[in-house]
Amino acid sequence: MAKVELKQPIVDEISASLKDAAGVVLVKYSGLTVEQDTQLRKQMREAGVIYKVYKNTLVKRAVAGTIFEPMTENLEGPNAIAISAKDATAPARILSNFAKTADALELKCGVVEGTYYDEAGIKAIANIPSREELLSKLLGSIQSPITNFARVIKQIAEKSEEGAA
Repeated sequence: MAKVELKQPIVDEISASLKDAAGVVLVKYSGLTVEQDTQLRKQMREAGVIYKVYKNTLVKRAVAGTIFEPMTENLEGPNAIAISAKDATAPARILSNFAKTADALELKCGVVEGTYYDEAGIKAIANIPSREELLSKLLGSIQSPITNFARVIKQIAEKSEEGAA
């Protein structure tokens, strides 16, 4: 069996993971301790993010001709790729927060919702709250005026009951 035939299933695996991806981030992970890597992988798993290390040549083959192709210019040295199908900002957010405590982790680039971002762009995206956080803030801001209005109406009703009695 030729080497290409052995590598094709891995290329297909990468392509399948990227097919439905909302957010993808490429990072340089060399220098992380085993303990740090284990913690990072745990955080990724809990968030539903695929975090794997693949050979650069296999990633290049998998992304050729896709919206992820611009990432190939950063495929040098040891890299890991984080892929999320549901939360587009989750890989960037988790990796950026982890990089604050682990200096060895370096964000390189990524693709979020079909748009390529360099290192600075990915760091900016990492500051965007998750969809759930944004929805809760929206609901809180909508609920607050309604709650205040209800309190005022109740106080007016109680005051008019006191005046009638």
